Amino acid sequence: MGGDGMEVNVGISEQNRQVIAEGLATFLANTYAVYLKTQNFHWNLTGVEFYPMHILFEKQYEDLAAAVDEIAERIRALGYYVDGTFGGLNKLKTVKDEDKVLSIKDMLHRLVESHETLIRHARKLGEVADAQGDFAAVDMLGRRLGAHEKMVWMLRSSL
Repeated sequence: MGGDGMEVNVGISEQNRQVIAEGLATFLANTYAVYLKTQNFHWNLTGVEFYPMHILFEKQYEDLAAAVDEIAERIRALGYYVDGTFGGLNKLKTVKDEDKVLSIKDMLHRLVESHETLIRHARKLGEVADAQGDFAAVDMLGRRLGAHEKMVWMLRSSL
C-alpha cells in the first residue's frame, strides 16, 4: 500500500515491486556511501594535483547527490518507504568506508572500486527490473550505469 492507504496498481505485482524496491534500497545505500566517500576525499585532498582532483571529485559528488534523490523517489513510486537514516543505509551498504586520509592515488583506486560495485549492482538489478516490466527503474539504472562508467573512466585516466 502507498502512504495514502490506496493499493499501488502499476502493473507490477506487490512481490515484484518489493524485490525491486529492496534492490534499489541497497543501490541507494551504496550510492550514498560513494557520495560521502567522494565528498570526504574532496575535503581531504593534498598535493600537487589538489586543484584538478578537487574539481573532479566535486563534479562527481554533485552527480551522486542528485542520483540519491532519484533512486529514493523510485522506491517511493513503487509504494515503499525509504529508510534514509545513517543507521538504515549503513545496514544495507556493501561499499567500504575509508577511515583515514589517503594519498590521491589511493583515493582514485578506492573510488574506482566503489563505482564498480555500483555498476555491477545496477547491471544485475536492471535485469530483474526488466524481467518484471519496471521500465522506469531500467531507464534510471541504465543512466546510472552510464554515469558510473564515465566516472570510472575519468578516475582511471587520472591515475
